Amino acid sequence: MTWEIVIGLEVHTQLSTNSKIFSGASTAFGAEPNTQADAVSLALPGVLPVLNKGAVERAIRFGLATGAHIAPRSVFARKNYFYPDLPKGYQISQMDLPVVGQGALTIQVEPLSGNAKPYEKTVRITRAHLEEDAGKSVHGDSQGVTGIDLNRAGTPLLEIVSEPDMCSAAEAVAYAKTLHTLVRWIGICDGNMQEGSFRCDVNVSVRKPGQPLGTRREIKNLNSFKFMQQAIDYEVQWQIDTLENGGKVQQATVLFNPDTGETRMMRSKEDAHDYRYFPDPDLLPLEISSDWIEQVRATLPELPLAKQTRYVNDLGLSAYDASLLTTSREMADFFEAALGNNKGQAKVCANWLIGEVSAQLNRDGLDMARCPISAQQLGNMLQRIADGTISNSGAKEVFRTLWAEGGEVDTIIAAKGLKQVSDAGAIEKIVDEIMAANADKVAEYRSGKDKLFGFFVGLAMKASKGQANPAQLNDILKKKLEG
Repeated sequence: MTWEIVIGLEVHTQLSTNSKIFSGASTAFGAEPNTQADAVSLALPGVLPVLNKGAVERAIRFGLATGAHIAPRSVFARKNYFYPDLPKGYQISQMDLPVVGQGALTIQVEPLSGNAKPYEKTVRITRAHLEEDAGKSVHGDSQGVTGIDLNRAGTPLLEIVSEPDMCSAAEAVAYAKTLHTLVRWIGICDGNMQEGSFRCDVNVSVRKPGQPLGTRREIKNLNSFKFMQQAIDYEVQWQIDTLENGGKVQQATVLFNPDTGETRMMRSKEDAHDYRYFPDPDLLPLEISSDWIEQVRATLPELPLAKQTRYVNDLGLSAYDASLLTTSREMADFFEAALGNNKGQAKVCANWLIGEVSAQLNRDGLDMARCPISAQQLGNMLQRIADGTISNSGAKEVFRTLWAEGGEVDTIIAAKGLKQVSDAGAIEKIVDEIMAANADKVAEYRSGKDKLFGFFVGLAMKASKGQANPAQLNDILKKKLEG
């Protein structure tokens, strides 16, 4: 390629507190407009902000999860701009002294096209700072009128800023997905992109190899990984075409239109000095003790990357399977609960979760948290496969019944007559009868037509109504046919 792509992300993560960052108003989604806008949200004269401790603890959790520096002292600042959904005329944020400093996130990149293999990359995190959300302009409810809903005003956000370490849409999407998994995993955000809980701004620029960084344009408020990929691909090509045609790229904020697949300029991009940041005189500096950090550290769960490593080293799973099992904390918890102490069944359990369970969840539009089958039920079913009570085909019948009707595994096996025939004498009798009825085929097999073995297996399984233990059947058939 004659151009290099440079991408950095700013991700606004809505923290999962019940109340706003500087007041006690509710953060619940979906309330009637302006019913959750208290005196602080409305910026009434004389009100003062009071910092939400839960928001700070969630910021600390994120910092610890990404190996970042937690600032012992950070400062809130006023970011000044004027817009109808910002009642105070400024947003309380952090600038020079954010609560979370430099960290990193390791990502697994799946190339979006071509024959390139997946690879691992570490993306540096510049900072993560606390701030309040603005309100929302509502267009179209009344003809010719724009309404203002201040329910979101004051909702706590953690803005996570990466270094410009990504060089393709695939890397940006992988980073965003990994970050999305992490914030949900550690319980600081519900990750609901449709409700605006996880919003991505993508800074994109291009340059010739070896040249300084090019002028960047910021694609605002992407709430879909698919749209992120499309927006980056379009923006990169637009910038390259502009430069190759003798034009210049101007620093700007742009929006992505998913209907047309294009980005369009919204406004020229402001720099930090345009916002006239200064320390907020109504808020004391935030001081975080080492004891507080250690208390929060003690509440962290095992993180996805550590869990993946353990699955590979202790359970013998492939890196690919381990990554799929840790796409959500619910999936990993379900896997471990279903597996129990039967580590030898790890691969079988992983196959069922990644295969049948995930496929059925997708068909029914469910997530792992609403799976109709419990981990105990799946574990019991896997145990019956392992001890030879049911075959794989029988297990699928049990699975379908569990999904649709519930119940106990052993009860379903008995009611549907799915128990395998493992009695050697019974299987030998079936084999003898088949061989006697097909003497010509037996002779052909013994003359060298090995492919006829499957013919005999099929007849035996049919005769046993699919209940013969496959391993025993194959062993007995082989011995008798070659005897």
